Amino acid sequence: MAVVTNLDPHRRKSSTTPLDDLTALVADDLLAVNTIIVDRMQSPVALIPQLAGYIVAAGGKRLRPVLTLAAARLCGYRGEHHRLLAAVVEFIHTATLLHDDVVDESDLRRGLASANAVFGNKASVLVGDFLFSRAFQMMVEVKSLEVLGILANASAVIAEGEVLQLQTTNDTQTSEQAYLEVIKGKTAELFAAACRVGAVVADRPAAEETALNDYGLNLGIAFQLVDDVLDYSARQATLGKTVGDDFREGKITLPVVLAFRRGNEEERAFWRRTMEELDQRDGDLERAQELMTRHGALADTVERARHYGAIARDSLGLFPDMPVKRALLDVVDFVIDREF
Repeated sequence: MAVVTNLDPHRRKSSTTPLDDLTALVADDLLAVNTIIVDRMQSPVALIPQLAGYIVAAGGKRLRPVLTLAAARLCGYRGEHHRLLAAVVEFIHTATLLHDDVVDESDLRRGLASANAVFGNKASVLVGDFLFSRAFQMMVEVKSLEVLGILANASAVIAEGEVLQLQTTNDTQTSEQAYLEVIKGKTAELFAAACRVGAVVADRPAAEETALNDYGLNLGIAFQLVDDVLDYSARQATLGKTVGDDFREGKITLPVVLAFRRGNEEERAFWRRTMEELDQRDGDLERAQELMTRHGALADTVERARHYGAIARDSLGLFPDMPVKRALLDVVDFVIDREF
């Protein structure tokens, strides 16, 4: 399957990833954020912290809250509200994960049994609702209508993206543009908001706010494009979920769109049977992978990710050179060059 190799001979080799390096720069802030997360998911209703704690403890790199902390540092913020907002971003993200796993009937999340597999669908949906509500309570504490507007809008757009994905599922006529609208909503919008609020809380000029919004949006698009490639090319242990989930659920991602459009009629009939009718048989996933490789669908999807990654990098051009900026630039490469 497709393999992305770093061809830059000048990039230093390290046992740490660029995300590790970025996280190290905001380590004290992130420690405080983790404390806030644990504190604010408490409830006298015992199942709430139990289930919320399960998915929070399941891991993840805290990429989105790290972006909030890094954006605030890039903008020279010296207060503490960015920590609360980073926790808000993580709560919104966690709530969407809980809801997504129910909708997708997923059994795995980050290599472990998903919360809905352990606690059931009803509990997962309701605790997801609690986390959304708690996030809004925390937003209000910042006392910024602009911040509240950004994160409230992001929450609405995420929901719209998920509904749009539901509409495109099993539809092999889905266009690349429709697919991009889905991932902008369900994934990239929270990346954008996570970065943008870092500038807003620091009271920076509109140009910097826009730049960080654009950085996050394009990073988020690149992130999801690569995720959709990994679903067909990664090892299960690497991805932390069952490889081929998107195929089994009939999700129309860009690799499918490209392979369908580039295939002959016999191949398109295969996609209609497996993705529209969900008539899937032994060997069909391997057949899908072979068709994607034959038509360059995986490699071209990664190239699309590189395009959006370049836009993300360019968005930071107006900020002065400093360690956190360099780390944010390197994170773009990390997101795209994940192991396939």
